[in-house]
Order: sequence, then structure tokens, then C-alpha cells
Amino acid sequence: MLRYTIHRLLLMIPTLFGVAVLVFVLLRMMPGDIVELRLLMDGGQVSPEALATERARLGLDKSLWLQFYDWITGIMVGDFGTSMWTGRPVIDEIGSRLGLSLQVAIMATVLAIIIAIPLGTIAALYNNSWIDHAIRVFAIAGLAVPSFWLGMLIILALLYSFEWIPPLTYVPIWEDPLHNLSQLIWPAIAVGYRYSAVATRMTRSTLLEVLHEDYIRTARAKGVYERLVISRHAVRNAMLPVVTVVGLEFAFLIGGLVVTEQVFNLNGIGKLFVETVTRNDYTMVQALVMLVAAFFILINFVVDLLYAVLDPRIRYS
Repeated sequence: MLRYTIHRLLLMIPTLFGVAVLVFVLLRMMPGDIVELRLLMDGGQVSPEALATERARLGLDKSLWLQFYDWITGIMVGDFGTSMWTGRPVIDEIGSRLGLSLQVAIMATVLAIIIAIPLGTIAALYNNSWIDHAIRVFAIAGLAVPSFWLGMLIILALLYSFEWIPPLTYVPIWEDPLHNLSQLIWPAIAVGYRYSAVATRMTRSTLLEVLHEDYIRTARAKGVYERLVISRHAVRNAMLPVVTVVGLEFAFLIGGLVVTEQVFNLNGIGKLFVETVTRNDYTMVQALVMLVAAFFILINFVVDLLYAVLDPRIRYS
């Protein structure tokens, strides 16, 4: 297990390097020039000398190989550079917004797990009954309704029913928990509904398969209480695909809250992504892509380790 863990951790290095090469090349192929965009945003004319001076200041006059080398060597020592648009360190810009997106993603994940596993289990146990059909309608509706549209409905419902809208100013949870939760619980519900729908369907389908396995029949034949058969044997073994879905959905949420953050006016990572892409802010986009890629790789690694915890038959060597 230890050898496998070290092997997987080492494999993250070439994977992240491949992502770095890909994002660097693709960004340089994009149309547009951040220098012209910045200097010409107020209108008027800018001399070629001023453009050349600004490009030299940002390091864009160097060859692509040298730009890539400077960027990669900077990452190795924890320096992701400065934003070409604001001039602030990239780490500070991302750090000021990452907490908000992480909190929404964690709240949506917890909400989805609390809803999905009980509902999926009940649907499988009462297969083809009216309870099963009701839960399936709930899940299909969650897949069909876009999160941003549900978010707008939530805001309208709060406004017309209580004449109240979520606070617009973000306050960290350790400073004012009530203010923080009253702002972030609504986007978490909007995103978590779709998330729970995916996990509910996965829980139901895998549990239906597990309930027909031989070891379930054996446990019942031995006279084991039905509740123990379901909780210890069936649900636990049905969790492997569910854990995979939950892990991938959580990683997706880190960079996929773009529209939801726009709807609820949250200054998170998703909103920062949109802003930096429209400004051609190379250093910021590169850092954000690397961050999301690192999340995906790390969460997949954790999910693989959880397989061995949930199913003792799985042993990594």
C-alpha cells in the first residue's frame, strides 16, 4: 500500500507537467494581446514604443521557451508569478477567492451525500414501487434543471415570499457564521441538487446489483438481520461507484461554479476564471488551470485509496 501510494504521488509530477505544457501552448495560440487590451481599454492611441516597453516589462518579448522555463522554475519554488492585469501576486489573488469556492463545493457535497445515499437506498429497497418512482422523478428533475436556473428561482422565491435576498458582501465563516451561511447556503442548494441527483441514481443502480449478489443471499440464509445485511454488506459494497462520482463531482465544482457564482454575485474561483480569460491574463489562467488539475488528480488519488477502505478485497501492491 505504501509503495502504491508513493508511486501514485510520483506519477502526479509528469501529469501536472503535461497539463502545464498544454495550457501554456494553448494560451499562446489564443487570439488577442493583453498589452493592447490594457493600454487601449480607455480609448485613444498608444505608440508602438509604449507597447514594446510594456511587453518587455511583462516578459512577453522573450522566446516562448524562455517564458515557459521562467514559469515552470517559478512554480517549483512556489512562485506562480504576478497577474499581468492587476500586478498582484497570483497566489494572493487566488487565495482571496479560493476559500469561498471551496466552502460552496464542500457544502454542496455534504448536502448531496446527505440526500443521495438515503434516497438511493430507499429507492433500491422499494424497487418499482411508488416510492421508487417518486425518488426517480426527483433525481431526473435534478439532472434536467440547470443549477443557474434553480439559483435564479431561489433568489426570486426568497424575494417575493420574504422580501429578502442573500447578503452580497462575503464574510468568512469564522468572522460571522450566520451571515456567511445565509449567503452561501443558497448556491450550495442550487448546485447540490444536481449533484445529489447524480449520486442518488448511482446509489440506486449499484445497490440493486449488489442486492442480487450471492453473499447477500448467504447472509440472509444465515439469519442475519435484514437491517445488518443492508447496512454492513449491501450499502458498503455499493459505495465504490458512488465514491467515484462524488469525488469527480467535487473536483468539477472547484472550477465549475462559473455561472452559479455569477448568479449569486460571489467572487469565487469560477468568476475569477471568466474575468482572467476575457482579459488574456496568461499567468492567472495558467495558475487556475494548474490548481483545478491538481484538485482533479489529488481527489482521484484519494478516491482510489478509499476503494481499499470500503472493499477489503482490494489490495494495492
